[in-house]
Formats: sequence, structure tokens, C-alpha cells
Amino acid sequence: MTRREAREQAFCLLFQETVSGDPVDDILRAAHEARDLVPDSFTEGLCYGVEEHKEDIDRMIEGNLKGWNIRRVSKVALTLLRLAVYEMCYEKDIPVSVSINEAVELSKAYGGEGDPAYINGVLGSIAKKHCGPEEKK
Repeated sequence: MTRREAREQAFCLLFQETVSGDPVDDILRAAHEARDLVPDSFTEGLCYGVEEHKEDIDRMIEGNLKGWNIRRVSKVALTLLRLAVYEMCYEKDIPVSVSINEAVELSKAYGGEGDPAYINGVLGSIAKKHCGPEEKK
């Protein structure tokens, strides 16, 4: 599985978490039972990483929404933002530009018409403020 495919799989699983509020463990277990889904370690790492750091990630997102509240962001866009911010700020081996580009590409497939530009703008702002190379944990 390519990283792009793994990232898309992680997005789908995290979207379910965003909608249902269920823990990632339960979602992964249910996906395996219902669809024989066996995510690779990259997919699982993304899912568990977003879950572990969600409060900090959401604060970063909220702080970069100009005139918006995080509750007004679509579930698709919010899930993509969470996934990309996790990668940008916590995954040392993934360049920030790759994380942004992948989120924009996924938003073209899953989001609304204005989502790619919106996601690009929010992630660009977060990258400048929070996710420089020295910021990655």
C-alpha cells in the first residue's frame, strides 16, 4: 500500500471517528470485522496519532479559522485538517508541503467545491505558526 492509499484509508477511518465519536480502536476493530480491513502501520499510526493529539490539533485549527468556529467546519474538512496538522506537527519524516498537498488532493475527492482552497489556506497558516522543522515533536 502506498502512503497516499494509507493516508486515504486513515482519512476514512478518522472521518468515521469524527462523525460517531467512537474511539479509534473500536472503529479499526469494526472495519476489520465488517470489511476485512487490515490497515498498515502508517495508517494506524496516523489514526492513533490524531486521536492522541486531537485537543492540541483542534486548538491549532481553531486559532487559524478566520471568523469561523471549529463547529462550523464540515466534518470532511475538519477530518482532513486534523490529519494534515498531525502529520505536519508530529511526523518528522513527512515534509509539511507533502502533508498540505495530500490534504488538498483528498479534499478534491471527498470535500465540497471550496474545500481545497479553504484547507490549503488554513494549513498554510498553521504551518507558518506551529509546524516549522524545530516544532515537530
